[in-house]
Amino acid sequence: MKSFFVVALFVAVAVAAPVGPDADAVVIRQDNDNIGVEGYNTGYETSNGIKAQETGQLKNIGTENEALEVRGEFAYIGPDGVTYAVTYVANEGGFQPSAPHIPKA
Repeated sequence: MKSFFVVALFVAVAVAAPVGPDADAVVIRQDNDNIGVEGYNTGYETSNGIKAQETGQLKNIGTENEALEVRGEFAYIGPDGVTYAVTYVANEGGFQPSAPHIPKA
């Protein structure tokens, strides 16, 4: 019975271990500028081609319609070797992504 648990543990560890080209990716750039009460600006880039940049700003400060508006973009390299990039706005209207590869209604 103990050997069953040991084998199950080894299988669980093997399954959980990252495999493939992204397994050794590291963060090569990280920016956290202008983080405050009224907004923020952050971004990062990894060694496997993933990039993201985001800015958030509080709109209509002090009113009943106060809301956070976030604008950003991210990009990654797909399994086909193509770089996919998405820009977006997230506000009281919801998450609104935009990219040529995203299907439109």
